[in-house]
Amino acid sequence: MRIRHKPWAKPELEACPFYITDPQQQKGHWRELFPEPDKPLYVELGCGKGGFISQAAPAHPEVNFIAMDIKNEMLVLAKRKLEKAYEEKGTSPENVRIAIQNIERLELAWDENDRAERIYINFCNPWPKKKHKKRRLTHTRQLVNYKKFLKGELWFKTDDDELFEESFEYFREAGFEIKYATRDLHAESPYENFVTEHELMFTEEGKKIKFLIAVPVKEA
Repeated sequence: MRIRHKPWAKPELEACPFYITDPQQQKGHWRELFPEPDKPLYVELGCGKGGFISQAAPAHPEVNFIAMDIKNEMLVLAKRKLEKAYEEKGTSPENVRIAIQNIERLELAWDENDRAERIYINFCNPWPKKKHKKRRLTHTRQLVNYKKFLKGELWFKTDDDELFEESFEYFREAGFEIKYATRDLHAESPYENFVTEHELMFTEEGKKIKFLIAVPVKEA
């Protein structure tokens, strides 16, 4: 689905105190953006309209969160949801930052000094055509880049059967091992799950939500 350009999105984001205008300038220094930089750092890649981050970040003040997306038009909606969520809790968004970034070029903005304890990928574009599969956020070439700064777990959630099944091979090729996997998240999972609008929509359509946790294999 093509997203219409919204000329007001960028100015609104630039006026937001937790929006990062130039993520590539933060390379190696993401933790320094937070008042308490020693907290665990969790990163959501492709945050979309903010359905996940606007639940997770306010619920976990003990963690610093960064949410990234490629479109200002999506990120501004995430910004609004975050503001509303923190206002409802009576707290301020000190533990969250949002930034516009092409995830396929993530190496321009992140390196090994950034040390994220967790990455979230929620309902990313499945890119079903063969010629487009390298653009998947769970493709081998992307996972290799994440390994440079990921020091913990990658949590991946999708409704797409083909993407989920083919991702197992991507994780293996990139040097990850699967810690946990389920093909019906809502029926069985011991892990915390924040239900997003997409997730609710897919569930109502009768689609089962797939979920896995992968960790980089430690080199001998």
